[in-house]
Amino acid sequence: MAQVQATLYESSLQSLPLVGRGKVRDIYAVGDDHLLIVTTDRLSAFDVVLSEPIPGKGAVLTELSNFWFRHFEDVPNHLSDLKLEDVLSDPAERAQVAGRAMVVKKLKPFPVEAIVRGYLIGSGWKDYQKTGQVCGITLPKGLEQAAQLPEAIFTPSTKAEIGHHDENIDFEKSVRLMGREYAEKVRALAIRIYTEAAAFALKKGIVIADTKFEFGTDTAGTVVLIDEVLTPDSSRFWPLAEYRLGTSPPSFDKQFVRDYLETLTWDKKPPAPKLPPEILERTAAKYREALERLTK
Repeated sequence: MAQVQATLYESSLQSLPLVGRGKVRDIYAVGDDHLLIVTTDRLSAFDVVLSEPIPGKGAVLTELSNFWFRHFEDVPNHLSDLKLEDVLSDPAERAQVAGRAMVVKKLKPFPVEAIVRGYLIGSGWKDYQKTGQVCGITLPKGLEQAAQLPEAIFTPSTKAEIGHHDENIDFEKSVRLMGREYAEKVRALAIRIYTEAAAFALKKGIVIADTKFEFGTDTAGTVVLIDEVLTPDSSRFWPLAEYRLGTSPPSFDKQFVRDYLETLTWDKKPPAPKLPPEILERTAAKYREALERLTK
């Protein structure tokens, strides 16, 4: 495994054109047909990118995504056969992003995030309390917070720009955005991957409450799994030992950061408050624990 730089807040590669920077990822063009995706240690909370990195977070997300891509080897994904040394000839640049970068095929992403929920929590729980539904899907009456749903449900959302919130939509809205054939393929594939991964994780002592997938299409129109997969950034991971009905269980992600920020007087607009070192380290430890539990 490549030696990983301890922390990387923002990559700086001069040999490739920068396409853009997201909340966590820096994306570079590799010719016309490929991209280099660098997963930094940036962290966002309440849709604001914080000023301090979480040490090693980007490497954890990259390793875990690659683990799941291999696990679901029958599902087409965006990874290419190109290696880092094929696209970065400068050893210093390779060292900067080693262990946290992947060379992927350039695909056409769908304008919809494929969210699958297996448990009633977060915005889904709020929606259910008000309407008895989640994204237009009617659920049984009397469910408690964090209850496992009778079966996993597909609750897509639109993709928002940085600093804005994604919007939950119903399935018919996703049909209008993607077309019915693609919407049905994405829904079936997302539910299948989530269901199989959740069963796998449960044996490792982790409950995957919900997750977000991204899909795109290649030139042949094939639906392809892209971006990150089943990580603590894209999913809600709970330790099985601490799972209780009626409460929001602790999670293997940036929960320490969110909980700390909630104790402060902050309007949840940039700039975010600085984080104490112990909050950064406890958050990093949770990311590492999720990786170790799932992959060992």
